[in-house]
Amino acid sequence: MSRKPRPYINRDLRRLVASRAGYLCEYCLIKESDTAFGCAIDHAISLKHGGSSEVSNLVYACGFCNRYKGSDIGSIFWETGEFIRFFNPRRDSWFVHFVLNESLIKPRTKIGHVTAQILGFNDANRVQERQILIQLGKYPDRPN
Repeated sequence: MSRKPRPYINRDLRRLVASRAGYLCEYCLIKESDTAFGCAIDHAISLKHGGSSEVSNLVYACGFCNRYKGSDIGSIFWETGEFIRFFNPRRDSWFVHFVLNESLIKPRTKIGHVTAQILGFNDANRVQERQILIQLGKYPDRPN
């Protein structure tokens, strides 16, 4: 079984996506310069689910958010058993779906809940990282 080659995202497109995001992860809002793993280009809707490599489907994501999200597009909201799509920075407002409560990113909606859960927003190490950045005045910078 052969896999399709990954589409090439050229340097100019990468720069456009990074600049549009203000060099912040569009999911957890960490600055690229404040994370050891940097940021990468993510497909909001993965290619295997019919997404494209057009700028309107590309997101800037830190290494953790990018890895945890993978090609997923949503998850189960266990309270109701519903499949709920993830937060999409190209169509959603961060403030509608999340609120920063000290160093925790608290979900406000089902979309926020499944996104925070699967992307590990409040894993202990990530919360500790945010606590340090908050103390240094480096987090949050500016959500969309």
